[in-house]
Amino acid sequence: MSGTRGLRHLLAGQRFRQLFAVRLSSQFADGIFQAALASYVLFSPERQPDAGAIALALAAVLLPFSVLGPFVGVFLDRWNRRQILVFGNLVRTVPVAATALVISSGAHDVLLAVLVIAALAVNRFLLAGLSAALPRVVSAHDLVLANSVTPTGGTVAFLLGLGAATGVRHMPGPGGADSSVVLLATAGYCAAAALATRMPVTLLGPDAAVDQPAIRQEVKAVVVGLAAGLRHLQRRSRAAAALAVIAGHRFFYGLSTVATILLYRNYLNEPADTEAGLAGLSLAVAVSGVGFFLAAVLTPYAARRWGSPTWILVLLGSASVASACLGLLFSERSLLLAAFVLGLASQGVKICVDTLVQTSIDDAFRGRVFSIYDVVFNVAFVAAAAVAVLVVPPDGRSTGLLAGISVGYAATAVSYAVWARRPAPALT
Repeated sequence: MSGTRGLRHLLAGQRFRQLFAVRLSSQFADGIFQAALASYVLFSPERQPDAGAIALALAAVLLPFSVLGPFVGVFLDRWNRRQILVFGNLVRTVPVAATALVISSGAHDVLLAVLVIAALAVNRFLLAGLSAALPRVVSAHDLVLANSVTPTGGTVAFLLGLGAATGVRHMPGPGGADSSVVLLATAGYCAAAALATRMPVTLLGPDAAVDQPAIRQEVKAVVVGLAAGLRHLQRRSRAAAALAVIAGHRFFYGLSTVATILLYRNYLNEPADTEAGLAGLSLAVAVSGVGFFLAAVLTPYAARRWGSPTWILVLLGSASVASACLGLLFSERSLLLAAFVLGLASQGVKICVDTLVQTSIDDAFRGRVFSIYDVVFNVAFVAAAAVAVLVVPPDGRSTGLLAGISVGYAATAVSYAVWARRPAPALT
């Protein structure tokens, strides 16, 4: 079934369309919310952000995904999922609206971080609920296609939300203020809640379980299960090496992200001209997104032809060259080319690592290992932001830093190449 025909087939299902609409509206609002946050934290004329402010922002965005991820399933298998989508979207309007008040009053950054973490923690719960509900609205035969379409559609909606927020900010009058843009996101969340009410209350499950253990026992079981997943991972060197690759890649990608933000904010543009800085960074994000989607097209073909390990090496090598040859020019054109290559490498490496972990881990441990994967993926990025506080100058321009990133990508590739020459152990 071709991609277009498959998408038409999925959209022919009323219940899938209804669930998909909830995801699209919710992630569109996420794009608006996070664009307004980035504008306020990084590009407000009255603020002079440094690597520390960026690190705090990234931690607020990413750490809830890591901390809550392994535990949300306990509640998604107990609480009505349709009601989670309705009331979860309504509940998160509270911290989002409070964030707007904090921005308008210029209150302390710690309070802002707490509110953002609260909003994004609810977001993690809702995204997991959308994924858990998907098998209830499509057949088992269509599930792989649906799992491809829904996150891609959600990403597109998120990017459109980023664009919409940027457009609203350029409107004259108070409606273009960051606090007003944040409030606009609450309308999107209310729309997502309203769209969820179109589905029957019992449609998305969960089915009633017999002899279900207490929540405290299940939470304890999650912790025990994660420890068992780590022990299993130690016996699966193929998967462990893949996680090491993604950790190394995310660390150096995180360093380059912080440097790029500061370059657009304080070097390529006058620090006082925040609109130009935000517009330039938005273009870099869009160009990186093109690389992201190109990776989704190229990687399946390249991995089949040369194998996932070889393609990972090609991508890491490309990232190393881009950081050294393009980034070191410190021009907007070279940074855009580097953003494209790094976007391509980032998504291509992740697709390959996903596949290697899926094929190297026993089925009974896949869920737990992927929970560990989620933690590694996000914590490595936040760790890079923390290191950036020490090594990235206020204007982001550092020849030594970019040289170090290039060497880091190359070292990751060489280490993985040494491992890849070893024969893969058989699953037991």
